[in-house]
Amino acid sequence: MATFISVPLKKSTEVDLVKPLSKFVTATYPQGEEQAEYLRAVEELNKLRKSALGRPLDKHESSLDILLRYYDQLCVVEPKFPFPELCLTFTWKDAFDKGSLFGGSVKLALACLGYEKTCVLFNIGALASQIASEQNLDSDEGLKAAAKNYQLASGAFAHIKDTVLSMLSREPTMDISPETAGTLSQIMLAQAQEVFCIKATSDRMKDAIIAKLANQAADFYGDAFKQCQYKENLPKEVLPVLAAKHCMMQATAELHQATLANQKKRFGEEIARLQHAAELTKTVASRYDEYVNVKDLSERINKALTAAKKDNDFIYHDRVPELKDLEHIGKATLVKATAIQTPLSQKFTDLFEKMVPMAIQQAVSVSNQRKADTVNRLVGSMREATNLCNGVLASLNLPAALEDLSGDSVPQSILEKSRAIMSQGGLQSVEMLIKELPELLTRNREILDESLKMLDDEETTDNELRAKFSQRWHRTPSGDLYKPLRAEGGNFRNVLDKAVAADQVVRERFNTHCEMIGLLCRPENELNAAIPSANPTKTLQGSEVVSVLRAQLAQLDEVKQEREVLEGEVKSVTFDLTASFLTALAQDGAINEEGLSNGALQTHYGNHTERVQKSLRAQEDLLAKIQTSHQEFSALKQSTTEADAREEVLKKLAAAHDSYIEISSNLKEGTKFYNDLTEILLKFQNKCSDIVFARKTERDELLKELQQSIAREPSAPSFNVPAYQSGPAPTPGSGPTPAPRTVFPQPNQPKATPPARPPPPSITPQAAAGAPPASSAPPSSNPPAGTNPPPVAPAASQAQGPPYPTYQGYPGYYQMPMAYNPYMYGGQYGVPYMPYQTPPGQGGYPGAPPPNQQPYPYPQQAGQQQPYYPQQ
Repeated sequence: MATFISVPLKKSTEVDLVKPLSKFVTATYPQGEEQAEYLRAVEELNKLRKSALGRPLDKHESSLDILLRYYDQLCVVEPKFPFPELCLTFTWKDAFDKGSLFGGSVKLALACLGYEKTCVLFNIGALASQIASEQNLDSDEGLKAAAKNYQLASGAFAHIKDTVLSMLSREPTMDISPETAGTLSQIMLAQAQEVFCIKATSDRMKDAIIAKLANQAADFYGDAFKQCQYKENLPKEVLPVLAAKHCMMQATAELHQATLANQKKRFGEEIARLQHAAELTKTVASRYDEYVNVKDLSERINKALTAAKKDNDFIYHDRVPELKDLEHIGKATLVKATAIQTPLSQKFTDLFEKMVPMAIQQAVSVSNQRKADTVNRLVGSMREATNLCNGVLASLNLPAALEDLSGDSVPQSILEKSRAIMSQGGLQSVEMLIKELPELLTRNREILDESLKMLDDEETTDNELRAKFSQRWHRTPSGDLYKPLRAEGGNFRNVLDKAVAADQVVRERFNTHCEMIGLLCRPENELNAAIPSANPTKTLQGSEVVSVLRAQLAQLDEVKQEREVLEGEVKSVTFDLTASFLTALAQDGAINEEGLSNGALQTHYGNHTERVQKSLRAQEDLLAKIQTSHQEFSALKQSTTEADAREEVLKKLAAAHDSYIEISSNLKEGTKFYNDLTEILLKFQNKCSDIVFARKTERDELLKELQQSIAREPSAPSFNVPAYQSGPAPTPGSGPTPAPRTVFPQPNQPKATPPARPPPPSITPQAAAGAPPASSAPPSSNPPAGTNPPPVAPAASQAQGPPYPTYQGYPGYYQMPMAYNPYMYGGQYGVPYMPYQTPPGQGGYPGAPPPNQQPYPYPQQAGQQQPYYPQQ
């Protein structure tokens, strides 16, 4: 391993940012140049992620700048998109986990942009450490670049340590855990301090300064070593390197402090420090030689120690103090973890610069709702006053009563109302609109029910898996995640229920006036015939009361016309509070939406509110005067049964006209409402579909991870291995363990030449069946002619033990037969010949098989028998 420690990069799977972000842009912003610009920015963001994470990165500043720009872009884009609702799932592997044959490497998938930012920041620290470790420390540029990158890496890991738990919704992987990140930050800080120590040495700074820098580096390495002692996820070479660096930096500090002691004529202290430094380098060389090279430092220290001892022994004779009596070396820190403040890259440009943050969008949305409520309140009050006015006039049969002084023709106002109804489609148009409403309502209900059903099905599956895996199923419960969506769905359902109730009111009102509306749709002659006739009241034609009533009705018409103009002005007011909200967010860090919105509403609608109130008061005064004048008019009229019936019909016709206008308006608004609600519900359905799909992807990843973790777990508890099994393994080809044999002592005599070895006997299975017992005379040494000897195993180089126990009582015990061995009996060994004793119930060897058992034929090749040994 290299002298400096570098951190490996985390690996991520590919993520498509284009589809969900583009869907949000198209749903939020209208078609035009602004939307097209944002869609292009989404494409650029996706390309930037592929450049930063989708390919191997070189250990160069340009690769680090790509990571920095992607991290900066994530930071500025986070408040501008509703990432929790988009449910983008990011999957990252543990940087230090090498994986296993069956389980694979450890990875974590989360639908959280904070997780993506944390992992990208980890890669920034890792790549910075790799770039720093590749620098040439013999040049000033290399030393400056190494120190800068180590401090950047330390700052990145320190930032992860402080923020990772607040950013994630569950336990992170071990590489980005606060403990591991803190340790890596400390390691990078120690290496940056060592680089400054090397720089001070190359610049020939004072020994006192170098000693303090080296002593501080040793402290940093010591702290890092303590933090690493119980972390099994880090590479195995990290711990010995940290221990070696701690000793080497301490030895360097002692070396320069010894030089300072020499300058101050403290020769005993110089020797004591050099001895301590030599012991430290000796420890490093004996324990960690394969990780670090301490040869040069050791030679410098030993050379200085030899010279110091020589001078002290012959010249100074200064007492060498003990190590504990030496003065502590001071410390000097020149490094500091780089603070992570965006933008980190000097080349960063915001791709979504013109897009306002989500906080601004939400404030604008709430402000627009306040504006709509204000407009609806003003327009509603004016329309309500107009309906009240029409109702009062219809109840008084005005102005028809003034026009019907003849008593035998249709009043002009009734004819105008009839023409107005027929111009708008008459009765058929209203009936068609009423017929369409249930279909639109059913369509919206189906969309809403299907959307909520998707959430219910996914939540049921999640609960089942949570019950099955218990604590292992460590992801956010679907019930908690879907609370905003369910609340939104509940609001939609309440809106639909209210719409149904409003539709019923409109339908009942239509049924009430349906007959009179149909009468107004008839031609004038049929309408005149349907209205009862009455005696003429010519005496009222020149009456002053009639003139006053007509003047008052004219004034009332002017008020209603002014009100229509005022309604148009109220609807046409526009203003945008985005700039005000941005200023407030930049200055205060928060938005007082209510205060800003109310102030803007008062500014733009204050005058209109006063005019509406003035119009309502004028109408109220005129209606009071009209009712008084109508009482005088009614007193002068001749009251007859025919006149009363005619007046009642005319009142109903006037009321039917007003109801038709209102019902038609309500039905058109209801149709538009249902169509607009369909678009909103389709967006809601897409949102539910996206989050359910993302949850399904996350569920599949988690199930795969659980399967891998289960495969890595031991199938049985640990147990103690017998001692004889833990011995050294036999070498290949050594064969079975030799059986013990007895060696008989022989007197010193020349070794006799053994006789020639006779050929092996040839016995066929047929001959073996009728052979005499083995205890008879020894077998003949000359086999019969024309027979082949049986196969015999080749003689081993030494006696071989049986593969199973040979003590009596073991189920597989049989005394092994032995053929005549001329080299063993007599001659140099002097062993007497012992005939083979057949156990009771067992035939000789070779002999007949036991009863009711087939013979044991030797395997032969087809067609002929071949001897085991080649024939001489």
